[in-house]
Amino acid sequence: MSGRTMARQVLVLFFSLVSFSSVRAQVTYSVPEEMPRGSVVGNIAQDLGLEIKRLKSGKAHIFTSDSAEHIELNRDRGLLLIKEKIDREALCGQTTPCALHFQIILENPMEFYSVTVEVTDINDNSPDFKKNEMKFKISESAVPGAIFVLEIAEDPDVGMNGLQSYSLHTTDHFTLKLQKKADGGQIVEMVLQKPLDRENKEQMTLVLTALDGGDPQLTGTAQIHVTVLDANDNAPVFTQKVYKTSITENTAIGTAVIKVSANDADEGSNSKISYSIKETADIISKLFDIGHNGELKILGNIDYEKSHYYELHVQATDEGGLTDRCKIEVDIADINDNIPIIKIMSKLNMIPEDSKPGTVITMINVQDPDSGENGKVYCTLNENMPFILKSTSNNFFRLVTDLNLDRERDSEYNISIKCADEGVPSLSSSITIPIQITDVNDNAPVFEKSSYEGSVLENNTPGLSIFRINARDADQNQNARVSYLLEDSSVNGVSVSSYVSVMADSGVVQAVRSFDYEQIKEFRFCVRAQDGGSPPLSSNVTVRIIIQDQNDNAPQILYPVQTGGSPVAEMVPRSADVGYLVTKVVAVDVDSGQNAWLSYKLLKVADRALFEVGAQNGEIRTIRQVTDKDTVKQKLTVVVEDNGQSPRSATVTVKVAVADGFPELLSDLTDFTQDKLHNEDLTFYLILALAAVSFLFIMSLIAIISVKCYRWRRERLFYKSGANLPVIPYYPPLYADVGGTATLQHTYNYDVCRTTDSRKSDMNFLKPSSQSFMTLDSSGAQTLPHVHCERLIHQEPEDQQKPPSADWRFPQNQRPGPSGAAATPEVAVGTGPWPNPPTEAEQLQALMAAANEVSEATNTLGPGTMGLSTRYSPQFTLQHVPDYRQNVYIPGSTATLTANPQQQLLQQQQQQQLAPQQALPPPQPLATQPEPPKAAQTPASKKKSTKKEKK
Repeated sequence: MSGRTMARQVLVLFFSLVSFSSVRAQVTYSVPEEMPRGSVVGNIAQDLGLEIKRLKSGKAHIFTSDSAEHIELNRDRGLLLIKEKIDREALCGQTTPCALHFQIILENPMEFYSVTVEVTDINDNSPDFKKNEMKFKISESAVPGAIFVLEIAEDPDVGMNGLQSYSLHTTDHFTLKLQKKADGGQIVEMVLQKPLDRENKEQMTLVLTALDGGDPQLTGTAQIHVTVLDANDNAPVFTQKVYKTSITENTAIGTAVIKVSANDADEGSNSKISYSIKETADIISKLFDIGHNGELKILGNIDYEKSHYYELHVQATDEGGLTDRCKIEVDIADINDNIPIIKIMSKLNMIPEDSKPGTVITMINVQDPDSGENGKVYCTLNENMPFILKSTSNNFFRLVTDLNLDRERDSEYNISIKCADEGVPSLSSSITIPIQITDVNDNAPVFEKSSYEGSVLENNTPGLSIFRINARDADQNQNARVSYLLEDSSVNGVSVSSYVSVMADSGVVQAVRSFDYEQIKEFRFCVRAQDGGSPPLSSNVTVRIIIQDQNDNAPQILYPVQTGGSPVAEMVPRSADVGYLVTKVVAVDVDSGQNAWLSYKLLKVADRALFEVGAQNGEIRTIRQVTDKDTVKQKLTVVVEDNGQSPRSATVTVKVAVADGFPELLSDLTDFTQDKLHNEDLTFYLILALAAVSFLFIMSLIAIISVKCYRWRRERLFYKSGANLPVIPYYPPLYADVGGTATLQHTYNYDVCRTTDSRKSDMNFLKPSSQSFMTLDSSGAQTLPHVHCERLIHQEPEDQQKPPSADWRFPQNQRPGPSGAAATPEVAVGTGPWPNPPTEAEQLQALMAAANEVSEATNTLGPGTMGLSTRYSPQFTLQHVPDYRQNVYIPGSTATLTANPQQQLLQQQQQQQLAPQQALPPPQPLATQPEPPKAAQTPASKKKSTKKEKK
């Protein structure tokens, strides 16, 4: 095959439109055999006029009637490709033309195209002899022209590539003679040309060559060995040159088909004839065999579908080697021995119930290898099916819908397709195709009742479930999921949603409010049931709610009218007869039914034997004659009671006056009115006294609680300040100087108050005035001279408030309180002179007196120690006390008292003179100061600390 180009020829033979929609066209390609895998057969998308996306969306695939698949479809490229190498000889044998037939199936919508791929032959097989050697025994007496049949060669190729001719070499005694057979084959005969001479040459070897017509030409050879025998001058002769017979397929093995006969005129051993079949094809040797008596028998299974006709060549040979030849023609008759073969080309497992009639569900192909009537096939469906089968061509059938489908009636079908041939007896086969019908939302919800009615007792609790409505949907899954919705409407001008609500998933109707039978007795509304389909379907139902009455209203008295004043008395004359109608109690009950049935009875009667009340009509009548012993004023209490399950009642008081005239009645009624007024005044005063006592008690509680809260808050404020608050030195007033220092002519005190956050700011002191002074009389009262008072009154604006001086600040150890009472060598820690902290009242008193005493104290102070009261140690000197005479700041006031410049200069000189005598050391840095001494506690402070500990 080298040097030869194998060009693939793709021929589009035709496009034929078919009368039905599922088969649109047919296309034929031609390709040579033995093409490698993956070779392109043709562009099926282009040749059929289809787009690539249609092949993908339609899931295009190849359907073949047999299981072998030689061609595959590439949907991405729209090409037909070689799936595996094609051997034309294995595929078709000697049949021409050799073609592959298959269909291309597409879905959505379902359609198919018929494709034929013709496989052309290439010269890939050389001629081949079944036997490489042939032996002949020929008598030397054989006359020229004697014929000897040779074995033929086989070439699987067809056409010009098949076996074409024979040649015989290296002999001068024989020539070849070729004869054509009816099936196109050849009979090869060797003819004797010259007489043989055993004595001259007993053995001869010839070479028979078979040649095909391919390019390049291929050949096959076989050797012929000829042995020359002694003379045998008569050859066998068949009685017929051609024998014909007919048998049916599937004839039993060993059955005699026909018997041939040949005669030999010789005698003895030269007249013994043997028969043999001169065919090299394997199929003949497997199917037939001939005995020594010339009887042809069946050796294998005869199948009409494989071959309709067989031709056999039988040779008769005598002992002398002479032969004769005849032909046996065997016709095979078909019988109905094959059932129809049903193959599903494509099918849908599920279809929606709204599919239109004519929708293709399944495509099938039916093949029957039998011929004639035995191969004609018809198919049927089981009865009562909304489907039909339509035949297209070449035994193709389509299963399509014939009627409208309804999943709610039949959700699935098992379609049985039965195909039978027309042979006798008829053979059939069947398949079952299950089809699921998918649901579409074609059914609206249906309520179980055409209308619903429910009742509920009045005075119900909101959220009470009244009853449940139910609707069913014949659809499936989401399409059958029912939701309940309350249609918008109004009841007495109010939206119905303020009365009831409907649970969307369960359909339970619930009360939104508490109903009152006296206001509304019944109402109606609509509920819509809607499924979950797309689009959703719905239906409505009317619901009636009846409110049932409860005995929730007591009877109401219409007469006699009950007012705030005194009721009018009914007058009964003493001459009244039995049954005299005094009055009639009129009452109503807004309830209904037995809850509104009223009964009357007397509760309190002064004399039971005089009056009675009608149980049904409420009439008060006398039951006996009035006597003198009967009191003038009588009080009747009538109880009106309804007939409910839990009866309710009302009472009315009827006053009856038994008198013959108005004067008697008037005097009695006047006494009665005064007694009543007296009782009413007494009740009023009792109520007023009770209210006053309650008010005073509540106000006392409020005052006590306020005082407690105020004191607790004050204590908490000072407690939170902790050790940061300075200890305030307090000098009690009016104490005499008992230390003997005589440094102070008049005793006085200082009282310094600071705020709770004063640790964050500096301290300002009152500035004393040198021109002012006070005197103390023997009683301890403070007096101020007239001149000094005038000066204070006519003081110039220059004495107004001035900003505090920056020189007043003292080091830490010179400040009052614990922060300024650092221990020094002269003063032992814990024995300091500071008094107990003052009470709040004492602080306030000292603060008010500080401003008046500071001027006098300034004039009388001199160098030396400071006169202190008997409450302080005489060892305490002025050196231990910082100078408070500079600036004094009064908390809560914007005024700051300052000294004049002359006083400040004088004070500075006095301090310079006293500097060497001071026992206190200079101020120490804050980081090295020891812990200040703690001040002693006063009784008041002890009480406060005790209260804190208890808290």
